[in-house]
Amino acid sequence: MRLTVLGGSAAGVNTGQGCAGFLMQGDGVSIVFDLGPGTLPELRRHADFRDLDAIVVSHLHLDHILDLFALRFALAYNPIPPRCKTRLVLPPGGRALFDGAATLFGGDERLGYFDQVFAIEEYDPAAALAIGPATLRFTPTVHYVPCWAIRLAAPSAGGDLTYTADTGPTADLVPFASGSAVLVVEAGAGPTPEEPVGRRGHLTPEEAGLLAERTGARLLLLTHLWEEHGRERSAAQAAAVFSGRLELARPGLAIEW
Repeated sequence: MRLTVLGGSAAGVNTGQGCAGFLMQGDGVSIVFDLGPGTLPELRRHADFRDLDAIVVSHLHLDHILDLFALRFALAYNPIPPRCKTRLVLPPGGRALFDGAATLFGGDERLGYFDQVFAIEEYDPAAALAIGPATLRFTPTVHYVPCWAIRLAAPSAGGDLTYTADTGPTADLVPFASGSAVLVVEAGAGPTPEEPVGRRGHLTPEEAGLLAERTGARLLLLTHLWEEHGRERSAAQAAAVFSGRLELARPGLAIEW
């Protein structure tokens, strides 16, 4: 399997870098996790947006979904039309949000505004989800809105990949992510958060590193970073407690496992 980073910024874009977005390719399947602002142009560098097997959304914050609205226009109006609708797999409540967005953006076209190009469904977080030969599983995180971490297993992968999405430190993700080869972990709180631990919906780089160490991950991809916190400072804080390979998310970074 190959993971390609499409963004990696926190809630707002960094200089030359979009927000949350990851492309997984392998075993003849292409899956995107989240598609935040600034990630669609990067997706076009690495895959044909018409040929994705599915887009899976962790939660409904704009920094994880905004380019889905741009993708709707690309699918609807590009001179080369897609062969079929793109499978869009939303968390619980996602259908209602997109129906509301259709009312806001669609005008007279609001009926079926997104259904013209997307085959929309909501996943059951308690059940496994099959996308081609890949299997996805979910577990809730601790965030400011309902959010789910995602674990991906595929036949050709050298182990599973777990994506924490957005989560605070009080979420016990170790059992869910244990044994993953690749761990994609957010560190949006920065090295010195002001918000109390019990109220936080984001990890520090040190907490991200500890999660990776406790799950036995071989590779930690640190993501959801503010450039103002200092990327190298964040990397050093995570590396101080994690003994495996550490990478910082940046557009175009590709990881194979």
